[in-house]
Amino acid sequence: MSEYTGLENLEVMADAENYNRFLVSLIQNEARLDEQLVDFGAGIGTFAKAISSGGFKVHCVESDNRQLTRIVEAGLTASPDLSSLVDRSVDLLYTLNVLEHIEDDVTTLKVCLVKIKPGGRLLIYVPAFQMLYSSMDKKVGHIRRYTRAELCKKVCDAGFDVIKSEYVDSAGFVASLLFKIFGNDDGSINKRALIVYDRYLFPLSRVCDTIFNRLFGKNVFLVARRP
Repeated sequence: MSEYTGLENLEVMADAENYNRFLVSLIQNEARLDEQLVDFGAGIGTFAKAISSGGFKVHCVESDNRQLTRIVEAGLTASPDLSSLVDRSVDLLYTLNVLEHIEDDVTTLKVCLVKIKPGGRLLIYVPAFQMLYSSMDKKVGHIRRYTRAELCKKVCDAGFDVIKSEYVDSAGFVASLLFKIFGNDDGSINKRALIVYDRYLFPLSRVCDTIFNRLFGKNVFLVARRP
């Protein structure tokens, strides 16, 4: 779950306004106001707060007690695991940068399947390409990075039907590769560099994604349906 990222890194990433706005748009594009949404691995509630402010019903799942407290203090509904949710009750379950922290990701996906309604959807966003694995991944507790093919296979093995999958942030792929080669050994995030990338390069990267989204990117985005 997202406790591996640590509160410090979650708070730094909250400054990546364009990036966070983009992730929120991915969820909003797949959801309807009358649906029940679940934020699996909600962290400090960054995305759940943005989604709920738009009128969507969001239940947060976060296993880290400190982060769970922050979510509840923000006025959001939350629980430490999926067991509190009724089977086949969820219309859309989204999980953003979480699966890469979980050792047995397929089993976790199977648990998610049980909670989602037939015809309901699963939205996943994870880091891409093991060749990009760096000190930053190690610091925040990433076990792996994914290719589109690998993520699609695991989601199908869990019982879902993949609707779409693509790579995201093509410029970020290059930036991550450069960080692996020339970056620091402690994996710390340079807040100033993050903000510069987010404000000036991430929007350009999204334009480039229209060309490269089948080939490469820093992340993989996938939407699947429960049969």
